[in-house]
Amino acid sequence: MNVFFEESGDFKVGTVLSQAGEAYQVELASGKRSKVKSKDVLIQFDKPEPEALLAAAKGIAAEVDLDFLWEVAGQEEFGFAELGLEYFGHAPLPSEAAGLVLALHAAPIYFHKKGRGRYKAAPEQTLKAALAGIEKKKQQAIVQAGYVDELKAGKLPQSMQAIVQQLLFKPDKNTIEYKALEAAASELQTTAPRLMLNTGGLASPKELHMSRFLFEHFPRGAGFPTVEVPKAPGDLPLADVAAFSIDDVTTTEIDDAMSVVWLDDGTVQVGIHIAAPGLGIRPDDAIDKIARARMSTVYMPGDKITMLPDEVVDAFTLSEGKDCPALSLYAVLNPADWSVVSTTTRAERVPIKRNLRLNELDAIVTEEALNEGSGEYEHKKELGLLWQWALHLEAGRMKKREAFGLKPEQANRVDFNFYVEDDVVSIVRRKRGAPLDKIVAELMIFANSTWGKLLHDSGVPGIYRSQGPGAGGWNAKIQVRMVTHAAPHQGLGVDQYAWSTSPLRRYTDLVNQWQILACASHGVTAPLVAPFKHRDATLFSIVSAFDAAYAAYNDFQQNMERYWCLRWLGQENAKQVDAVVLKEDVVRLVEIPLVARLAGMPQLARGAQVRLDIVRWDEVDLSLEARLLEVAAVAPDASLELEEEEEGDTGEAALAEVVEAEGVVAAVTTEDGVEVPANAGTA
Repeated sequence: MNVFFEESGDFKVGTVLSQAGEAYQVELASGKRSKVKSKDVLIQFDKPEPEALLAAAKGIAAEVDLDFLWEVAGQEEFGFAELGLEYFGHAPLPSEAAGLVLALHAAPIYFHKKGRGRYKAAPEQTLKAALAGIEKKKQQAIVQAGYVDELKAGKLPQSMQAIVQQLLFKPDKNTIEYKALEAAASELQTTAPRLMLNTGGLASPKELHMSRFLFEHFPRGAGFPTVEVPKAPGDLPLADVAAFSIDDVTTTEIDDAMSVVWLDDGTVQVGIHIAAPGLGIRPDDAIDKIARARMSTVYMPGDKITMLPDEVVDAFTLSEGKDCPALSLYAVLNPADWSVVSTTTRAERVPIKRNLRLNELDAIVTEEALNEGSGEYEHKKELGLLWQWALHLEAGRMKKREAFGLKPEQANRVDFNFYVEDDVVSIVRRKRGAPLDKIVAELMIFANSTWGKLLHDSGVPGIYRSQGPGAGGWNAKIQVRMVTHAAPHQGLGVDQYAWSTSPLRRYTDLVNQWQILACASHGVTAPLVAPFKHRDATLFSIVSAFDAAYAAYNDFQQNMERYWCLRWLGQENAKQVDAVVLKEDVVRLVEIPLVARLAGMPQLARGAQVRLDIVRWDEVDLSLEARLLEVAAVAPDASLELEEEEEGDTGEAALAEVVEAEGVVAAVTTEDGVEVPANAGTA
C-alpha cells in the first residue's frame, strides 16, 4: 500500500512497510524511512507508483481553474474528497485527489485551511481584495522592472527625480523606487549614491555631501523665514575710541574689534569690542528661536550656512565706517609690567574705523617688523602695543599651563586656508601663531576668561569650556567639556573660559552675552534679572544641543575640506606628492592637509618626509590610495612637534588636533585662538 501524506507543511508519497497502531513505517523514493501518523495520511492507494502519482498530481494541480473551483466549493467548510466529487463529476482518482489537495494548499487567498485535508472558501470580498492586491503587485513589478532598466541605461526615472535625497538618506524600503534603485545598483555592482551620480540625480560628489548634511540637519532648507530685524537701544553711549578689526578676507560675520587709547597717567586703555546682537535679540523671540535651532554658523570651504539671517548679521556686524552696538571690555594696563590695573564692561556704540584683512597685512606685520618697529601699515602703533601685551598674556598662560602639569604650547605648525571660486580651490599654507593671529587670539582668550570671572563673581550662570580633572581625572586623557559653572581650562592656561566673543556665529556666545549684559547693567541684582538662572533646565538643554550640533558641523567641515583636497589633486594634476609621517602608517601631504594611510609602509620616524605616488582617489567616499616611492634624506618636519599626543593636552590647548583615522582631515583648527576658523574659507 502506498500513502499520500502531509509532513511539516509539505506533501509526500511513499510505500507503507508496516503499521503499528496509529502509525505507519513509510519508505520514500529516496530510500529514507519515516514514521507517519495515520492522521497525516490523506490518501491511500495501490496504483500508480508513489512518484508517478505525485508527478500526475502536480500536473493536475497546475490545470485546476481556481475561480471555478471556488464557485463549486460554496461557503461551507469541506473536505478535499467532497469537493473532488463536485469538481471532477465523479469520485476522484488518487492522482486527481492528490492534485486537488495540492491546488487547494497552494491557493490560500481562495481557500482557508481548516484542518488536515479540510478547507473553506474565502469570502467574496476578501477574495476580491486579495486578487486586487496580487494584480497590483504584478503591475508594480512591471513598473519596477522598467525603472531598473532605465537606471541601468543611465536614465533617472521621472518618479525618482523629486525624491532623490529621500531615497539615498532616509528611504522607505517598501517603495518600488527604492527596490528598483537597490536592484539596479546590485546588478551594476555599484552603490546607490554612485548610481544617482551616473544618472544625473545628483550633479556632483559635492552635491552628494552637501545634500546628505542638509537633509539631516536642515531638512526644511538652509534659508530663513522673513523676520523683523531687531534694533539695539537708541540711548547707547558713543565710545571715544577708533576701533579696528582683524579678520580673514572672506569673513562677513565680524564679531570682534579692538582699540587702544594712551591715557594721561601713562597707562593704556585697551578695548575689546564684541558685536552685540544680544542688545536687540531677546530670549524666545523669533530670531532667538532660529539661532537656537541652528546653534552655530556652519563653515565649509567656499561657503557657509549662517546662524543668523543676513539682514540681522548686517545690523550687528562690526563694519568699518559705522558706529556699531557692541559689548566692550576695557582693560587699563601698566606698560611697565603689563599688569592689568582695572577692567570695565559696558554696552555702547563703537566707531569702527577699519576692517583690517589678514591677506593684506600678513606679509607686512611680521614678528620682526613688530619687534623692530619697522615698516608702515595701518594702526602700526596700536598693533605694536597689542603685540607686546599679547606676548605677556601668552607667557602668563604658559606659566599656568605648566602649573597644571602641561607643556607650553608650540606655534610652529602650519594651518591651511581654503578659498573656492567657481569650483576652483586654492589651499594656502599659513604658519600658526602669526603675529596678527596671536594678537586676536590672546585678546579673545583674555575677554572670555575675564567675562567668565565676571559671571562667576556676580553669581550668574554661564556656559563655560572646561578642561581639567573634573573632565576625566588625572589618570585619563582629559577632554574639553561644556559646563554651566566656572572651571579651569588647563589647556588654555586660564582659571575659567566662557565663550563670549562670537555671538554672531555661536549660540553659546549669544547666551553668555545676555548674561554678561545683565551683570554690566545691574551689578549685584544681576542674578535676579539675567535670562538664565542657576540650574535652569533650558540652559542645560542648550549646552547639550550645542555640543551635538557643533560636533556634527565640525565633522561636516572636515569632510568638505577633505573633498576639496581631493579636488585639488585633480585640479593640479598631482601624480607624485611630498608627505610627512604623522604616526606609524599615517601620512599627511605637505602642500595640503590631506591624510592617508599607507598599508605596509616601513617603520619611519615621526615627521620623516616621503615621496608618494598617487594611485587613485574617490570624491564620493573621500578615500585616497597612494604608494610609497622614496624616503627623503632630510630631517623630520619640526611642524609636527605640536601633534604629539600628551596626556591631558587635547582640544583647544594646542589649538588643533590630529585625527588619525583615514578619511578625516589632519588639522582641525578650533575657534578659541582665532575667532574665525583659520581653515574655514568662508564666503
